[in-house]
Amino acid sequence: MDKSNLKKHQRSREEFYKRLPDFWADLQNTYYALLDIYPITKLEVEEIHIITEQIGEIYDKTARLMRQLPDDIFYLLGYSKEIVPFLRQKTMESEGIIRRIDLVQTVDGWKHFECNSDTPTFIMETHHVNGFVSEHFNVENPNGKSEKQLSNVLNQVISKSINRLEKPIVVFTAHGDHEEDWKTTQYLQSLYHGESQLVPLVELQIIENKGLFTPNGEQIHVLYRQTYPLEHMELDKSPDGTLIGLALLELVKSGKLIILNPISSFLLQSKAVQSLIWNLHTEGSDLFTSEEHNIIEKHFLPTYLEPDYFIENNLAYVEKPAFGREGDTIRIIDGDCNQQSKQNTYQNQVMVYQQFAPLPKKKVMTPEGLIELHILVGSFLIKEEAGAIGVRAGNLITGNESCFLPVGLIEHLEEK
Repeated sequence: MDKSNLKKHQRSREEFYKRLPDFWADLQNTYYALLDIYPITKLEVEEIHIITEQIGEIYDKTARLMRQLPDDIFYLLGYSKEIVPFLRQKTMESEGIIRRIDLVQTVDGWKHFECNSDTPTFIMETHHVNGFVSEHFNVENPNGKSEKQLSNVLNQVISKSINRLEKPIVVFTAHGDHEEDWKTTQYLQSLYHGESQLVPLVELQIIENKGLFTPNGEQIHVLYRQTYPLEHMELDKSPDGTLIGLALLELVKSGKLIILNPISSFLLQSKAVQSLIWNLHTEGSDLFTSEEHNIIEKHFLPTYLEPDYFIENNLAYVEKPAFGREGDTIRIIDGDCNQQSKQNTYQNQVMVYQQFAPLPKKKVMTPEGLIELHILVGSFLIKEEAGAIGVRAGNLITGNESCFLPVGLIEHLEEK
C-alpha cells in the first residue's frame, strides 16, 4: 500500500471512531480498534452459537460437581484458602450473567481455549461498536440482536435481586483511572433501565459486618463489578491493613450485599477447571452424557496440571497460569520454536498445561498497513444463551496488544 492510501485509511479510521467518544479506539498510545471487517457466514455464526451453548452446559454441570468437592481439590485448581469458603455459595439460578468462551478454528474444527466467566472484557466492542463498523462497510451485523439480549438479561437479573427492597441502591463500579474498564462499566450501566449510580472503586466505603456504602453514605444493595476480578479483590487492603476484599465477600455471604457477576462465576474462572473437565472425560465419568463426552472430545483441548502427557508423546503444548490475564506469563513449548509472553507477573500461580493449537492468520488493515495477524474468536454466553461474537487479532499469544477486529456477515465461504 502506498503512503497516500495509508494516510487516507488513517484519516478514515480516526474520523470514524471520533463518532464514538465513549469508546476506546486507541489504548496505551497505540491503535486498538481496526477499521476493517472479518467476514463470517451465517452458518459459521450458527455453529459458533451452538458450540458456545454446549460448552456452557458442560461448565455448568462441572460447577454443580465442584460445590461438592473437598477444599484440597480447590487448592489444586489454584484457588486460595481465603477464597474457598465463599466458592460454594450460589446466589442466582445461572452460574454467571456474562461469560466469554474463547474459540479457535483449526484443521480439526473449532477448539475451545478457555472460559472467561468472572470478568470477561470485549463486551462493548462486540455488542455495540460492531454494529457501527458493519454499517460502515455495508454488511449485516451478526450481533444485531445481542445488545437487546444483554440489556434484557441485565435488567432481569438486577430487578430480581432488588424486587423486595423499597429503595434499592444499585451501583456499577470499576477502576476510574482505567479507560477500558471504566467505559465498559459505563456502557453496561446504560443498558440498565432502573436507577443506578456509577462510582469508582476507590470511593466505595466498607464497614465490616455492616455493609458497603456510596460516598454519600447510602448502603449499597447491588454492586455490579464487571471488570473487578475476585482474585484481586481477595488481596485488597485498606491503609490500616483491613482485608477489605474479604470483608466485602463476607457481606455477600451474609446477605448484606449482592455482587454481579455473582461469586459463582468465579468458581469457573480458573483455567485449571479445564483440566478437571478433561480428566472426568478421559475417565469416562457418568457426570457427562455420551453426547457431552463427544462434545468434550471434539471441542476441548487436552488439559492437565502437569506437562508429562505432552512430553511423553512429543506434543507441543502451552503453559499458562490458572488465573492469568491478557496473555501474561504464557509459554508455548514446541520443540525448537518455543515462545514466551513479554509479561511474566503470574509465575507463582498454579500452572495449567494445554495442547497447543495454533491460531489461524489473516491479513487485516491496520493504521500501519496490511498486516497478517493471528485470529481468536470470543463468543459470549449471556446466562445460558449464546450472545455476541468478536475477533481479537494479534500475536501468536493473544495479549493486551491484540486488536479488536469487527465481524460482518457474508453469504458464502468463497467470499472470505
